[in-house]
Amino acid sequence: MALTSSDRPPSLGGHAADNLRFIRQAMERSATFTAVPGAGGVAMGVIGLVAAAVAARQRPGDRWLLTWLAAAALASTLGVTAMARKAGLAGSTLRGANARRFAVALSAPFVAGAAITYALWGTRTFSVMPSAWLLLYGAGVLTGGAFSVPVVRVVGALFIALGLAAVMTPPEWGDVWLGAGFGGVQIVFGIYIARNHGG
Repeated sequence: MALTSSDRPPSLGGHAADNLRFIRQAMERSATFTAVPGAGGVAMGVIGLVAAAVAARQRPGDRWLLTWLAAAALASTLGVTAMARKAGLAGSTLRGANARRFAVALSAPFVAGAAITYALWGTRTFSVMPSAWLLLYGAGVLTGGAFSVPVVRVVGALFIALGLAAVMTPPEWGDVWLGAGFGGVQIVFGIYIARNHGG
């Protein structure tokens, strides 16, 4: 009597492939996103310090906003490039499961920040922007840090603390808090990440 396909025992090769697939998926879920750039973070911090120095010499307005937006665009491009380079050197890509989770966690606060910036620009409320940017950047980094090395969560918490400081101090201090966060914090923790986590 011939065995039907449902009666046949599973092949050893098929069983092994299923086990390997399960192990790979489990490892991806448990691994951390380690392509956060150290040297790239330092360079981003230098851009932040320069932007703070330039913006502090301007009155709140369109030129002040353009200074910070240009710095954000430059730093973001540099950051993504540094992440891709670090991931490549480690033999991975930015398309892995944890990289995608990290990006999704960052994206919601960043999109919210862009929308809030546009709304504040429409009402000419420039003085609120520094606290909003610091708080939302901090929230994005803190949530993204759930998929990365623990120090990333510390960076997010520090940005939130600086955002709260910006809320509770005079608007004229906005560039000081932005320089402290996007400049100082980025540089200090960029050096730490470069020394302890590579790249």
